[in-house]
Amino acid sequence: MTSSALNASFERSETHDLTAIRLWLYLICFLVFIMVIIGGVTRLTDSGLSITEWKPLLGAIPPLSEAHWLQEFEKYRQIPEYQLQNKGMSLAEFQFIYWWEWGHRFFGRFIGVVYLVPFIWFAARRAIPKALYPKLLALFILGGLQGFVGWWMVYSGLSVRVDVSQYRLATHLTLAFFIFAATLWVARGLKSPAASERYQSVSKGAFITSRLLMALLFLQLFAGGLVAGLDAGLTYNTWPLMDGDFIPAGLLSDAPGGLINLFENITTVQFNHRMLAYVILALAVFHVIQIARREKGIAAATATIVLIALVLQALIGITTLLLVVPLWAGVLHQGFAVIVLAVTVLHCQNMRNAH
Repeated sequence: MTSSALNASFERSETHDLTAIRLWLYLICFLVFIMVIIGGVTRLTDSGLSITEWKPLLGAIPPLSEAHWLQEFEKYRQIPEYQLQNKGMSLAEFQFIYWWEWGHRFFGRFIGVVYLVPFIWFAARRAIPKALYPKLLALFILGGLQGFVGWWMVYSGLSVRVDVSQYRLATHLTLAFFIFAATLWVARGLKSPAASERYQSVSKGAFITSRLLMALLFLQLFAGGLVAGLDAGLTYNTWPLMDGDFIPAGLLSDAPGGLINLFENITTVQFNHRMLAYVILALAVFHVIQIARREKGIAAATATIVLIALVLQALIGITTLLLVVPLWAGVLHQGFAVIVLAVTVLHCQNMRNAH
């Protein structure tokens, strides 16, 4: 075989390996998306505190006998959520919330296995480029950290409180979105270098705006976690006004007072979530106009897709609020947030390629 033929063979092998790695990472993205939905159901059904211990390995085995179920139920009876909110709950009712929390944790372990086993296989075959190792290891560390943050969140609700800390829930949720975004970014970055030739140049201002849009989106995701943690969606179930007022009474002046209102005052938390949504939508409209003035290429198309996704998410959020957060609407709102994040990540990569 000639030298050129050997080089061509190696290039085809490398391309095949990168395609396989990219598909594997896309699978991880899909699994994280499902995980976010399961987490939403777990939260909305108040199932998160049903398992009062953290056993990373042995916890994968659910109760297998009635005696084991009664043991788990007795542990749950010792925490404030049962004593102050669910006293008198039947074993069958406990099993319902237990299975949701167990499923949430089990799926997290499953994602870890789906990530680790192919990673070892790719590494053993030397299919992973050296420059990619730090990124893949960072994603694995983030996944492990998410498991720890999840327990840190649950632990906050096992004494004194009847629910978890809204700070920790928002951190747990935002980290899940960050892991999804980072994985998608790495996966799409493995595409063929020739693909970048399709992009037309965009202005520095438009490039900065795309990054600002991403930053505000993550801030909004954290704000949404605070809303979920405080059950703030169950109050002020009117729109566009909050029970008749654009600026509701008690904003930044009700208990607990001061800047802590931004995180602990239900009125302020919901108001901030609404206002951030308006700011993000306005910025997305400006961004579309900003890009359309210079080019009609891929970046302009994905900017428009981002705007459409944001509008849909706003409509879903308004519907969820007006219906007082039924399970299906709450899950849809959280799940579609992943879609919004996905198209925003893809758009930001398009902007980087065009910059």
